Amino acid sequence: MGAPTLFVVLWSTGFIGAKMGLPYAEPATFLAIRFLAVAMILAVVAWITKASWPDNHKDKAHIAAVGLLVHGIYLGGIFGGISLGVTAGDSALIVGMQPVLTAVLVGPILGEIVRARQWSGFVIGTVGVTLVSWRYIDDLDSTLTGVALCVVAVMGMSLGTIYQKRYCAQMNLLTGSCIQFLAAALFMVLIAGALEERQIDWTGEFIFALGWLVVVLSLGAMTLLWLLVRAQAATQVASLFFLVPPVTALIAWPLFGETLTIKSVIGMALVVLGILLVKQDRSDTDKKEAEPA
Repeated sequence: MGAPTLFVVLWSTGFIGAKMGLPYAEPATFLAIRFLAVAMILAVVAWITKASWPDNHKDKAHIAAVGLLVHGIYLGGIFGGISLGVTAGDSALIVGMQPVLTAVLVGPILGEIVRARQWSGFVIGTVGVTLVSWRYIDDLDSTLTGVALCVVAVMGMSLGTIYQKRYCAQMNLLTGSCIQFLAAALFMVLIAGALEERQIDWTGEFIFALGWLVVVLSLGAMTLLWLLVRAQAATQVASLFFLVPPVTALIAWPLFGETLTIKSVIGMALVVLGILLVKQDRSDTDKKEAEPA
C-alpha cells in the first residue's frame, strides 16, 4: 500500500473516531486531551532519539501557526460541527471541497501553476464527492452553526497545508509536530475553559476512540501528510482529500450498516478519475521540466 493510499484510509477513519468519542466528551475537551497526549509522546521520542529542535523563535512561531491551523482550527471545527449535529458524511463532504480551495490559493501563495487538466480533475472530483454524499444532502439535519464550523475547518486545513509547504517543509517531524500539537492543545484548553464544562465519561468506547485518534491519526496520518507535503506539490496532496468521503462511506458500511447507492458508486469512479487527471498533469509537467533544453 503506497503512502497516499495509506494516508487516505487512515484520515478517513478520523470521522469514525470522532463520531464514536464525542458522545462522551465535549469537543474542545476531547481534543485538548488528544493533543496533549500526542505532544507528550512526541516529546519523549524526541528526547530519546535526541532530535533537533528549531533554533530560533521565528521558526518556532511558523511551526506553531501551522499547528493552530491544521490541528486547532481544522479538527476543532470538524469536532465542533459533529457535536452540533453535522453527520460524519456531511463533514466529509465539506472536507472534500478542500482541493478546490487549495487550487485557488496555491497560485499566488506558492507560485504553483494549476493547469486546465488539473482544474477539470478538481471539478470532476467535486461532482464525485457530491454524488457520494448525496444521501446526506437529501436528509440534511445539521445545524447552520455546525456547518459553518466545518467550512472554517476546511479553510484552516487548506491554509495550514500551504503554510507548511512554504515555511515549515524542512522541520524535524518529531520536534516540529510536538510544537504543533502543543500549540493546538493550549488553544483547545483555552476554549474548553471558556465554553465547556470539561466533563468526560471514560467508557471503553471513548478510550478506544481516543487511543485510535492519538496513535493512528495524530501520529500516523499526520506524519504521512507532512511527508507528502514535503515531497509533492500542494495541489497533488490536496487532491487526495477528494477520496476521503468515498473511503469514509466504505468504512461506515460494515460499521454502521450504511449501504452504498448507485450514486455512491458512480461518485467514487468520478473521484478516482479526478485524482488521475490531477496527478497525470503534474507527472507530465515534471517530465517536461526534466528534459534537456
